Amino acid sequence: MWFKNLQIYRLSAPWAIDLAKLDEQLARGEFTRCPSNQPMSRGWVSPRQDGALVYASDRQWLIALAIEQRLLPSSVVNETAQERAEQIADQQGYAPGRKQMKEIRERVTEELMPRAFTRKRKTFVWIDPQNGWFCVDAGSQAKAEEVIEHLRNCLDDFPLKALHTQRSPQSAMADWLAGGEAPAGFTIDRDCELKAVGEEKAAVRYVRHPLGDEVGGEIKSHLAAGKLPTRLALTWDERISFVLTEKLEIKRLTFLDLLKEEAEKSAEHADEQFDADFALMTGELARFLPQLVEALGGEQAEAAPVDGSVPPWEA
Repeated sequence: MWFKNLQIYRLSAPWAIDLAKLDEQLARGEFTRCPSNQPMSRGWVSPRQDGALVYASDRQWLIALAIEQRLLPSSVVNETAQERAEQIADQQGYAPGRKQMKEIRERVTEELMPRAFTRKRKTFVWIDPQNGWFCVDAGSQAKAEEVIEHLRNCLDDFPLKALHTQRSPQSAMADWLAGGEAPAGFTIDRDCELKAVGEEKAAVRYVRHPLGDEVGGEIKSHLAAGKLPTRLALTWDERISFVLTEKLEIKRLTFLDLLKEEAEKSAEHADEQFDADFALMTGELARFLPQLVEALGGEQAEAAPVDGSVPPWEA
């Protein structure tokens, strides 16, 4: 249940939709198994497998998008198509042209698709409708866009915006590293990546390495030479550790053992454990995100809307 990544967006606060209406509109795009003749299927599933498409606890919501894909390697298609092309060449006396090869590959794909194995994955989304947080547990913005696109197809109104802060994460991280100190409430951990802005994109990485003292001097030299931080490991309030990226993504999100122990103490069986985990996680994130935004200079008054056809980092 504990999220491992955060792609962070903003909703109009409070979001003017009630729980029943959200569940009803999500049902328009409920998940069905991938048909034998299609490469992919996606839709909403119950986050805790109790039938409800929205899990709600203390005004916090959780939804889950399932994506099932048929695994048909291109190498298998190409090999089978080549064998078919050789047979056709023997029959017609000359090798198939480009257009005919394309048709052969399409026919082979259609024939092999029903026999392909399937793989299913889920992407979870935490929604705080009162405070306007919309966070996707995804390691890339592309996977978050899958969720957003499907939501736009289901909801009557979806006022989602990209999160923009007064200071860019890259600028703020550079200042923290140059000064050797994170903002109040945060500490710098042992991972960092810096990249040059030139064509070669020369990079320097420090992994599980103390960033103070001698290494701190090296980092300052890299900053002075024009390299900029793209990732920095931080800990917030001794409760959450994470890696902040230049795109304002949260990666390697880890809730420290103390929090998980608190959840385990308050739960006696699996359902109660789910409830406790979600309550503690969302409670911590609701405190963490405003402080992260404050550390980046505060939120910009007007954030760009996230259009279904434009990635938020290009908006």
